[in-house]
Amino acid sequence: MQKDLFEFETKLAEYLGVKHAIGVADGTMALLLSLRSIGLNQGDEVIVPSHTFVASAAAIHHAGAIPVLADCGTDHLIDPVSIENKITKRTKVIMPVQLNGRTAKMDEIEKIAHDNNLVIIEDSCQALGSKYKGKYAGTFGKAGTFSFFPAKTLGCFGDGGAVVTDSDDVANNVRLLRDHGRDENGEVVTWGYNARLDNLQAAILKFKLSFYDEEISIRRELAQRYDKNLRDIAQITLPPVPDDSDHFDIFQNYEIEAEQRDDLREYLRKNGVGTIMQWGGKTIHQFEKLDLVSESLEYTHKMTSRFLMLPLHTALRHSEVDYICSKIREFYR
Repeated sequence: MQKDLFEFETKLAEYLGVKHAIGVADGTMALLLSLRSIGLNQGDEVIVPSHTFVASAAAIHHAGAIPVLADCGTDHLIDPVSIENKITKRTKVIMPVQLNGRTAKMDEIEKIAHDNNLVIIEDSCQALGSKYKGKYAGTFGKAGTFSFFPAKTLGCFGDGGAVVTDSDDVANNVRLLRDHGRDENGEVVTWGYNARLDNLQAAILKFKLSFYDEEISIRRELAQRYDKNLRDIAQITLPPVPDDSDHFDIFQNYEIEAEQRDDLREYLRKNGVGTIMQWGGKTIHQFEKLDLVSESLEYTHKMTSRFLMLPLHTALRHSEVDYICSKIREFYR
């Protein structure tokens, strides 16, 4: 809670064009504090995609609400049609998750929220800098959340996160909740958490934010190269292209779908190429012990037998992308 934190918060708010940015301990706490800040009641429902990290649903659970799982579309993001089908009289919040560096179709989601008097809290933990129709991920709803875990496009040297909002009330509530419920005078006025962003991590993030757009540019170039080399292979489905007019993707990950996925992964491994199945290859509805309702998730369920992530990071050379693509082509030949 010192100079570097406040300077980073100012820089992040300027970057996104929002009124408030509040540094917190991690992305999960960013979600939990955002949900707590709007006054959810026990048993309220929050619609969230099944294709996300368990932290999205865990934050809903720990806020006292019930995660209601929605299906995704071919872009691997929450499907607006599925959102509409999941709304009940207990629904209070829609939590779109901006995955892999891409922002969902937020105009459709905003209309659904408006028509049903629902609040949008964005999980933008994988999408800092991503835009939809010129507007940044994390700035569509009542609050947006980010993670600065080292694997993220803007990562610190440990855990870190932030909440962004244009609402003074949400910002004030999050600031209280992150620091044991203490106000600016040090008086405890509510029950809170130890959820501050460490000053050292804030200093690192402030420095890295100064050249963040350059890193995004490199990621987009690599994604374009993957697309050019792989687009004609019938057995794989690629993410949308970088130059999609409505979307500005930052490519946190390069997640594809592939026939014979497991055999392809082994072939690539034997040729020196590592791949990842996000979250261990399971989406939230497949964690049976969480006991969540999971009807009508056809595409999500199908996708989990096909999805994997190819290498994509700013130290990756164009020649290495070409090598990876050549091995994929060899496998399918």
